[in-house]
Amino acid sequence: MLCDHGMTLDIKVIRKLTYRYAERARAEQQAGRIPLNDGDTLEGRQVVISTDGGRTRLREKKRGPKTKKDRTRFRGAWREPKLLIIYVVDARGKQEKSFSPFIDGCFSGPDGVFHLLKGYLNALHIQDSDKILFVADGAHWIWNRIPGLIKALGLDPERVYELPDFYHAAEHLGTVAGLKKTWSSKERKRWVSKQRGFLLKGKSTDVVQAVRMLCRGRNSKAIKTERDYFVRNERRLDFSAVKALNLPIGSGAIESSIRRVVNLRLKGPCTFWYRENAEKMIMLRSFYKAGRWSCLKQMANTHNPVPAA
Repeated sequence: MLCDHGMTLDIKVIRKLTYRYAERARAEQQAGRIPLNDGDTLEGRQVVISTDGGRTRLREKKRGPKTKKDRTRFRGAWREPKLLIIYVVDARGKQEKSFSPFIDGCFSGPDGVFHLLKGYLNALHIQDSDKILFVADGAHWIWNRIPGLIKALGLDPERVYELPDFYHAAEHLGTVAGLKKTWSSKERKRWVSKQRGFLLKGKSTDVVQAVRMLCRGRNSKAIKTERDYFVRNERRLDFSAVKALNLPIGSGAIESSIRRVVNLRLKGPCTFWYRENAEKMIMLRSFYKAGRWSCLKQMANTHNPVPAA
């Protein structure tokens, strides 16, 4: 497109401009200056918040002599970028089209993504919303930080719901049944189906008790992992109450975001990123896929860096 307009730029120049554009937008975001659209108010709305991690390979320098071609050696280590999504659902539990979601992420670990999340929720005045649902898989790094986030934002606990993804929970039930080697395939399916029904009816105590009974007297690491998943999430497994409010019981939105933002852009054969460049691309890709490119453009174009002393 640039060539068609008589502007010939080297690919390195375009890449440098792209990364600099992301730097300017990120500086505005970190300063709390996040532009909002007209329909971005959360007052009286039902908000769903989710976070999860993806996978991409980073180019990390490796100690030792250079190659015969005088190139620095590197290792292509798999690293986990953390992503977040904030979206609004209507009374039927469907995502509202009038509110473009907020998607963003970083490589700064759990604390980094929760710092990002707190900044966006403050900018959106999350305190004005009607109901707030945190839904995610069973990762420790997520649920260990949510109570602190709720307290830091000053949210009313009566309006906040925490829910593990139902489909991940059902998958864990299948894993538990699979560890019962004396059962036939039909017996496993029957047990899983029964426990899934209990989860949907709000009988989480019965499910946890059934898992405990199945795991009794067995000390393998796999058994402990599955048992602990249900024990520590027992109070959160109230799928019937959340479903009755027409709120989602799955974290498909964040799974889809990871696929679109990370897997289809940053993850690929023989693709290795410098960490700082990968983080910039995550921001650009997230805002583009969320339909908020105009917001990112406004942040990048209004950024005025403080001159050095």
